[in-house]
Amino acid sequence: MFEEEKLVYCIDANILIQAWQKYYSPEICPSYWEVLNDLGKKGVIFIPELVYEEIEKGEDNLFEWLKNSDIPIKKIDGEVTNCLKNIYALDSSHKYLVSSNGIHSKADPWVIAHAMKENAIVVTKETKDFFKKQTKIKIPHVCDNMNVKWIDDFEFIKNLNIKFICKTE
Repeated sequence: MFEEEKLVYCIDANILIQAWQKYYSPEICPSYWEVLNDLGKKGVIFIPELVYEEIEKGEDNLFEWLKNSDIPIKKIDGEVTNCLKNIYALDSSHKYLVSSNGIHSKADPWVIAHAMKENAIVVTKETKDFFKKQTKIKIPHVCDNMNVKWIDDFEFIKNLNIKFICKTE
């Protein structure tokens, strides 16, 4: 009998940062962070090393939580570097994922490259911008160009059948 292939998710920094600072902060939704930790332990989710470094620069406790979590941090290797080269080789506009003015995360192209290597689904808060400028491109556009599946965190929660229980204390 064949074992069903396990889906793996590559988490963009904005998923963790926005959830921590806003709608799933540990004060109001601690179970979200327990679930993420458990998913990391099971190898269902991972973050690229550059996402880890981006979160390290933050001014909140997210990095402390992440550092102590069981979420795997994938390092850049030759295979990931080759995936990145393929991203840039396919379309010259892909270079605009990272900008010199710091608006775009330096981790963005690596998120896609790691997902390509691991055959993972990218989870990002970014959305397609259909009125985009030629010099700005977002993760979903590049994922589509590279045939890498991408979803937002709400679809991620639905896909994994994560349920939240609300209670007063």
